[in-house]
This record gives sequence, structure tokens and C-alpha cells, in this order.
Amino acid sequence: MSEQPQTPNDRLVHTRTIPVSAEKIFALLADPRRHHETEPGDWVRGAIDDAPITAAGQVFSMDMYLDVVGGAYRIDNTVTTFDPPHAIGWDPGQADEAGRIIPGGWSWRYDLKETDAGTEVTLTYDWSATTEATREEFGGFPPFPAEFLDASLESLEHAVTAEGES
Repeated sequence: MSEQPQTPNDRLVHTRTIPVSAEKIFALLADPRRHHETEPGDWVRGAIDDAPITAAGQVFSMDMYLDVVGGAYRIDNTVTTFDPPHAIGWDPGQADEAGRIIPGGWSWRYDLKETDAGTEVTLTYDWSATTEATREEFGGFPPFPAEFLDASLESLEHAVTAEGES
């Protein structure tokens, strides 16, 4: 189960124990083609390219959809943490005309810790660096209820446990 959501300093932190190895969970998180499987709705549509995440500093781009920002859009994520199989994280942003990635001010991070029951996965969504203009554009932050992180971890669990069932 998940611990209570917390929002100190503009962040949500949720934890769930998933009954598979950290390596298996990390492999899914390092594969942008599978990120839609970690999301309980229709926000993450798909990876723009097939390259796996292999290092901090790497950029991977995703097709996204959110009504409050006008529907379909592209997000360019800069990997900030890459420590297999312990942690992976990225800062979403968008490329400007020169191709420089301008971060949006929010980040996603997964920390994985093996336990006797499986892997404790801690998902952190931090929006502390968002500007007031960005917060207004999205209709406030976070742009989803706190329960979204629990549902995301549940989706991740389903994705990695369903792999062995096929």
C-alpha cells in the first residue's frame, strides 16, 4: 500500500511495494516506449523515438495530451538521475527554436529499494521550480489530484507483474 501523500515544498511523494525485482521495474522505467503503462489515464501517449534511457543528461521525447494546455503536445525530458537499478528521474521541458530544452519546472523521480516483499518504489513529483505563469497555464499545480501518484504506481505494478503472465 501507499504511504500518506505529502506536499512539503511543492512536491508529492508516494510509495508502494511491488512484488518484483528492482531490475525489472527499472528496465520498464528506462524504456520510454513503455511509459504510457505507468500512467492510469491517457496523458502519456507514446515515445517519439525508441531509444532506451541510458544516462543522466540524455533527452527523451514523448507525445502527450492534456486538455488544459490545448490537447496534444510534445514534452522533451532531460534525464537528471540514472542509477540502475536504484533511481531514475527526469525534468520535463520543451525545446525552443534552437533545440535547447527549456525545463518546465517540475520533475519526476523513482527511487527503488529491494525488500523481502519485493521492491519499494517511491515516486516523487516535484513542481517547486514552476513559475506562476506555468502554474496559471496548467490551472494550478499539481495538474492532477494527489491520488494520481498512487494510481500511477498501481499502473506500474500491473505493467511489471503482467509481463510474466503472457
